[in-house]
Amino acid sequence: MIAIVDYDTGNLRSVENALKKLGQDYVVTSDPEIIRSADHVLLPGVGEASSAMDNLRSRGLDKVIPTLTQPVLGICIGIQVLCQCSEEGNATCLGVFDSKVRKFQPEEEKIKIPEMGWNTIESLDSPLFKGIKEGDFVYYVHSFAPSLPQSGDTRVIAKTTYGSQTFAAALNRGNFYGTQFHPEKSGPVGSRILKNFLEI
Repeated sequence: MIAIVDYDTGNLRSVENALKKLGQDYVVTSDPEIIRSADHVLLPGVGEASSAMDNLRSRGLDKVIPTLTQPVLGICIGIQVLCQCSEEGNATCLGVFDSKVRKFQPEEEKIKIPEMGWNTIESLDSPLFKGIKEGDFVYYVHSFAPSLPQSGDTRVIAKTTYGSQTFAAALNRGNFYGTQFHPEKSGPVGSRILKNFLEI
């Protein structure tokens, strides 16, 4: 059984639709016991990091999620709340990933913030990307992104560059995975990534 964590951050419908296309059964829940008993857990979300953390704390999920032992995939805000902290709202996050979430900095090339649209993923290094090629395109909507960890046991398993700024497109630590991009909105590439996650 797949648990989609509901913590009032939106974007659940597109994740549900992606799982339906894969023929998967799932439940949308904020119940800690159901989440603990799931085979796989998806932590999706869009919105603002400090509000997302407030929502997790109000449900007691800030204590539950870091203790999970099954495969967990954070998507967009989901990867950000799994990091140490975020500049967005000066949020203290769950601390699973040894990475800090930082805002894109305007540059001379005048990149648009938020990044909204398709970009490539590189330096792929995980079963999560089985069958995915270097330079394949995925879909982003974000103004903040995880920095590349400098130490610890968090692995950068994919990178993306926007303007001249390179960030962690995907992270892994043990049973925890995260993507800053939206696999559920990334067409066949994203569908394969979700399928790969469900086979971990």
